[in-house]
Amino acid sequence: MPGGEQGIRKRTVRDQLADKLSYMIQSGLLQSGDDLPSERELSNTLKVSRESVRSAIAVLADRGMVEVSQGARTRIIGTAGLTLVDSVRSMSALKTQHPNVVNEAREQIEAQVIRLATARISEADLKHMHNLVDAQKQMLNDPVAFQISDREFHSTLYAACGNPLLTNFVSDLYDYALDFRRQALQRPGTITQSVQDHERIVKALSTRNAQKAEQALVAHLEHIHQTTEAVMNPSPKAKQKGPRS
Repeated sequence: MPGGEQGIRKRTVRDQLADKLSYMIQSGLLQSGDDLPSERELSNTLKVSRESVRSAIAVLADRGMVEVSQGARTRIIGTAGLTLVDSVRSMSALKTQHPNVVNEAREQIEAQVIRLATARISEADLKHMHNLVDAQKQMLNDPVAFQISDREFHSTLYAACGNPLLTNFVSDLYDYALDFRRQALQRPGTITQSVQDHERIVKALSTRNAQKAEQALVAHLEHIHQTTEAVMNPSPKAKQKGPRS
């Protein structure tokens, strides 16, 4: 993921952060009409200063990707031209795959990633993931803020495996069906379940128990698969009833 370098360096922090947010917009994680979390919330989630957040948002405003209004949250406008999904071959190919196929591949690859991460993750990254989970507990009714934090959580985990190739593979799989994942997060209890899953993953990583970490992660991916596929392929009965209020 662009801008996903661990421990963003001060010299390039504005550009890296702008790229990270641009990627979220291009990949569909953030969409037109979404309100960004506050500068303080983004600063805490992404481990950068509020000044860096402000500067990065200014870059995106210059690109025409966000709208900055005095006294209101920054709003996503969108991105001109092709989306990342249409312009990156690997992600374009993923669009044609059945959810079960993608989920099976993701489980297999992430199982290896988290086993490596269990042995290699730094205390600083563990603390960051723990802090992210604590913050996510306050985002149960804020899907946009949660999505940004969720991406940071998984990106930190992926990078902790220490293998850039695996990190890139699993990052592409994470981006599969993000449009539907957004819809799934609107359903009652979905974010709560994810936060609980994240908490179990961090706890297992902290004990350096690879088996428990893998079990916690696979359970999390199953929950993601179930809730996302329910949106992608709603039952006839669900279509008649419509979404729950």
